[in-house]
Amino acid sequence: MNVKYLIIGNSVAGVNCAEAIRESDGKGTIAMVSDERETNYSRPLIARYLGGRFKRDQLSFREPGFYEENGVKLLTGKKAVKLDTVGRSVRLDDGAMIEYEKLLIATGGTPIIPKISGLRPGIKGVFTFARLADVDAIVAHMERNKTKEAVVVGGGLIGLKATEGLLERGIKVRIVEMAERILPNTFDPAASDLIENRLKAAGCAIYKDNVVKKLVCSGDRVKSVVLKGGQRLPGGLLVLAIGVRPNLELVNGTKIKTDRGISVDRHMLTSVPNVYAAGDCAQGFDFLSLADSVIAIWPVAARQGKIAGHNMAGRAEIYPGLFAMNAVQILDAPTISFGTTNPPPDAGYTVLSRMDPETGVYRKIVLKDNLVAGVILINAIERAGIYGMLIREKVDVSSFKSEMLDDDFGLLALPRQVLKHVVKDEGIEM
Repeated sequence: MNVKYLIIGNSVAGVNCAEAIRESDGKGTIAMVSDERETNYSRPLIARYLGGRFKRDQLSFREPGFYEENGVKLLTGKKAVKLDTVGRSVRLDDGAMIEYEKLLIATGGTPIIPKISGLRPGIKGVFTFARLADVDAIVAHMERNKTKEAVVVGGGLIGLKATEGLLERGIKVRIVEMAERILPNTFDPAASDLIENRLKAAGCAIYKDNVVKKLVCSGDRVKSVVLKGGQRLPGGLLVLAIGVRPNLELVNGTKIKTDRGISVDRHMLTSVPNVYAAGDCAQGFDFLSLADSVIAIWPVAARQGKIAGHNMAGRAEIYPGLFAMNAVQILDAPTISFGTTNPPPDAGYTVLSRMDPETGVYRKIVLKDNLVAGVILINAIERAGIYGMLIREKVDVSSFKSEMLDDDFGLLALPRQVLKHVVKDEGIEM
């Protein structure tokens, strides 16, 4: 097969890339390769699917006719295994070869698997939590074995979303987190405590500053785990939800430069001509740090895919850079965090915060040189778009800093010139 545009990956970065290509090139042939069998699905919703809040047919973020309508040849259940950047070709695991003119690599991330004694291929009851297929396997295992207890390794966002889905199915969950608190990379200690208390109230046990050292199995089936201090936790279901790392398998052995992820410029172009990268596998410009970093979140993947597609089709566009941000609902508590939420001491940051113990409302604003550098919001996220705009527009907040934590803080508190800019241009987006 010979195509003008080849996209490896069928999640939000790849789909947005195809859409962007079609905005400028209505005829160029597009092929998309995915090692998953689904047409497309929203990864942030797999926890809701696990918990039974969403059915499988509610997970798609594009209609089934999207590919045909946009002239995209979709190849599912096939893995790209060999990239030849000189010959401009990709070989699939079934032996098929696809030649391309422009290539997007959007291979996403792969789950991090910790070193655990007794963990080996073929052990039943051990799962990761990154794909829809993972959830299908977890649900099938629970139904087949009438599972009542589970251990989730990882107290970050992935682990807590897995925990929430399991709790909604009536499973007793024990969380094992290596750090001294849950959500250490997303929240500050006050916010972590607030969410931890909600988890405990829901019947969850949490083991912090701890790791799973050993599996205890009966034949090829896990029955319990042993922590580093020797404590034994029962559970025939173990979910490894520590996080993901960029999937660089396809570019290994090529001349494409990598660091933590695939290095890209502001056009999403790699170090090799005509090869682009976007999404969780790409290391691109970070708006706040002004350096290149991997930001493995849905909005970043969507924007990078769109920028890559425009540039592949000849419409020059610069990636503006986004920043780390997470908007999730944990046990029905809406939360948003973005930017620098745990600033280092003695580094010139100013922290504004307010906690209402009765309502569980928590607001925290981190400032640097009177610019917003980070935000945490729990149970009161309505103003998130305004705070995000203040970061993107680099607005000096000194004239209204004292009002930023008020319940009624809003657009009218902003200086006239800022408000005029917001209304005139694209408005507020989060």
